[in-house]
Amino acid sequence: MKYEKYPFGPEIKRNLARMGFNKTTDIQFKSIPAVLKGEDVLAIAQTGTGKTAAFALPVIHLLQERKLRQNRPDGIKCVVMAPTRELVLQLTEVFEEFARGTRVRVMSIVGGVDQNPQIKKLQDGVDIIVVTPGRMFDLVSQGHIRLHRVEFVILDEADHMLDLGFIKDIQDLLRFLPKNRQTLFFSATINPKIKKLANSLVNNPIRITLSPKDPVSKNVVHSVAYVEMDDKRFFLERLLSEHPEKKVLVFVRTRVRAERVKKAMARVDIEAITIHGEKEQSDRNQVMKKFRSGEVKVLIATDVTARGIDIPSVEYVVNYDLPEQPENYVHRVGRTGRGRDKGRAISFCSDAEREILDNIEGFLGNKINVTEISSKEYMKTVDLTAEPSNDWKSVMKEIEDWEQGPKKKSKKKKKGK
Repeated sequence: MKYEKYPFGPEIKRNLARMGFNKTTDIQFKSIPAVLKGEDVLAIAQTGTGKTAAFALPVIHLLQERKLRQNRPDGIKCVVMAPTRELVLQLTEVFEEFARGTRVRVMSIVGGVDQNPQIKKLQDGVDIIVVTPGRMFDLVSQGHIRLHRVEFVILDEADHMLDLGFIKDIQDLLRFLPKNRQTLFFSATINPKIKKLANSLVNNPIRITLSPKDPVSKNVVHSVAYVEMDDKRFFLERLLSEHPEKKVLVFVRTRVRAERVKKAMARVDIEAITIHGEKEQSDRNQVMKKFRSGEVKVLIATDVTARGIDIPSVEYVVNYDLPEQPENYVHRVGRTGRGRDKGRAISFCSDAEREILDNIEGFLGNKINVTEISSKEYMKTVDLTAEPSNDWKSVMKEIEDWEQGPKKKSKKKKKGK
């Protein structure tokens, strides 16, 4: 359905035209009318299907209409909760773009940065806050945030919020909210814990489930290659060397692995940047800016930050390490093939990861196509790497120094106490 058919105000329609939004996706087509009618919504849909617009557009429209027609008291009207700082910042940008020219004011609230600018902006008055739970509750306890006028509560990536242990924060939030509110619950996967949480939040909701038997977008072509753990860097180097102009998102299991892979690529003159939970927020913002703009084509990430990565035109997702949780495979590969774009997801599987691969395929309900690599081709990839083979001592020393760095800092702090 075309957006011009919806009762959105002229400002919102101009914004949609400027952003190149013409027709709704399936999740938008099914969700927007229900939100406009005031219904609670419980939606399960694949990543990359346009869930943000499905809740942002109708909420902005309703708030704008109420501001124009009624002399409503000031106060926060909508709380959007998301699991990571990156996702909060990106959701805020989308809300701001849709709300441009309206009277609806939006702000993000995250930890890891100075709270004073956030307090100042709250004092100036906002309608929608997009938040991570920790900082929001800090400001609630200090009296800077009051939630008694909230009309909308939105949980985005709810399954990941549970993975990160936010269920108590979500339940605590309910104590501060009016009972008469509209709740919108969006998730990419569904399981018994998600159902239980959803039922505690929504009231007789409209239930929307898209492609429950195929949680991965059809726009993504999947493949897996059997590669030994110590050889993965050679195959990643080959892939990146053969596609230097493509945006590639590489997933690893830990922050240590992320930095190791980055250093391995640097030794063969391939520039990459990393993002993980140990980085300062300012550094994470800078990393996302470089990858978004294409200044750096390769981003190496952990699952902790995976949900915050919503970058246009990511052509390849590489599972350098297979995710231990099958659901995370869906979320990783959902970073490519978004909207109407096409994407490729390539996984490297070592012998030690065969059981993990079986679990992922069981979750998906089908097998992932295997890219056959002949012994000759395998050895050619390993032998032709540009990485100096005689520099292993310095490589290991470099890795050891990096891993010991945080420990040394910790010891110094203890001595200082």
